[in-house]
Amino acid sequence: MKNNNNFHIHRRRNKALGVPELIAIALGGMVGGGIFTVLGISVATIGAWTPVAIAVGGAIAALAAYSYIKLGVYYRDEGATYAFYKKTFPRTPFAASLIGWWVIFGYISTLALYAYTFASYAIADFAFADVEWVRKLVAGGIILAFTLVNLWSVKGMGRIEDLMVYTKLAILVLISVVLVINGKTTIPELIENDHQFSVMGILIVASVTFVAYEGFQLVINAVNEMETPERNIPRAIYAAIVLAVAIYVIIALGAILAIPFDDIVRDQEYALAAGAQDVLGAWGSGLVIAGALLATSSAISGTIFGASRQMAVIAHDGYFPAILARRRARIPVHAIISMALCAFALILVGSLRVILEFGSVTFLLVSLMMAWANFRIREKTRSSTLVTLLAILGLLGGTVFIFYYEMSTQPEQLVFIGGLYVLLSVSAWLFARYRRDHPL
Repeated sequence: MKNNNNFHIHRRRNKALGVPELIAIALGGMVGGGIFTVLGISVATIGAWTPVAIAVGGAIAALAAYSYIKLGVYYRDEGATYAFYKKTFPRTPFAASLIGWWVIFGYISTLALYAYTFASYAIADFAFADVEWVRKLVAGGIILAFTLVNLWSVKGMGRIEDLMVYTKLAILVLISVVLVINGKTTIPELIENDHQFSVMGILIVASVTFVAYEGFQLVINAVNEMETPERNIPRAIYAAIVLAVAIYVIIALGAILAIPFDDIVRDQEYALAAGAQDVLGAWGSGLVIAGALLATSSAISGTIFGASRQMAVIAHDGYFPAILARRRARIPVHAIISMALCAFALILVGSLRVILEFGSVTFLLVSLMMAWANFRIREKTRSSTLVTLLAILGLLGGTVFIFYYEMSTQPEQLVFIGGLYVLLSVSAWLFARYRRDHPL
């Protein structure tokens, strides 16, 4: 849903994209930092069953991808989520406005999540690593840095983006495999000593970790740069999801086999680096930190680049303030600055868990709306009614599980998240009403 880390690189080269490049686009968007964040929450909730929950989350992502693929092949519009819903429900301005507001603030939440994770790793070796306000200032600083890069030049990090993506994947897989090999226990032992098994817990964690799979739909943004979209879009998206699941499961296995559960829960997003240091020494920890910084940096850069442009498009259609549509040398300056400020504000007022769960809920809801749109025109998109209904049920179930979890454990966070949705929905309604009364 957020625009791709690599999309602008390939547009600039103006050449057709093959399946390998499209897979890289999706993986660059998916493996951005969410996996570091979800480890602590997952282990605290279901212990040794974390890899299972991550795999289930991948299955939910695959169901969500089905509707994106069908709509992407049918419409062939690089506007993706927002464009699909607007075209499917052309007589409902509020629907277009609502999806626009939810999608953009979903991007903003992932931007905040990536920046927060970056800060956790960037200051990990300093004495003030546990000082929350320092972490939030560093998170704001990295957002500012990439905001300036995007304001200065559309090239920004472009020339090294592909290298960053593949390097971070190689580092994460290498460290995870080493941790698995040097594990202090075995899976049967963990399961025997772990009394946290719960089907409900696995489903809840799978829903919370859905944000870690956000990014597969970025392939659709490159529809104008690929040949035979009807073949390449499904191949690239499904292959990327399978690879992401494999990478995440290996990371989770490495963590639970080599790192005590208490340490994973305590260190949360930094747990992988701490575990690598225990097994491999300082160089292992340094390698994980490098991978995390690369992962979050590429995701931050790509999110600001792509999502700001989608914000400008939505503003041009009248569903955001008109000033956000203005560009300078093709750069949506006001949209970029607005995204950065909103992300920093979310970091200041919300905890890591709130940001993570708001992002997961948002992308589940948006994916649910895409599944509903596909169901409405399933004959035109040649979609299976059964698979589309399964996607709707799976995404609806995931949303319900997150809200149930929040209500049962931390209702105050549910109030915060619910308040955000009320604010976004009211804003979307006001702009839709204004757009209706003042046609462009």
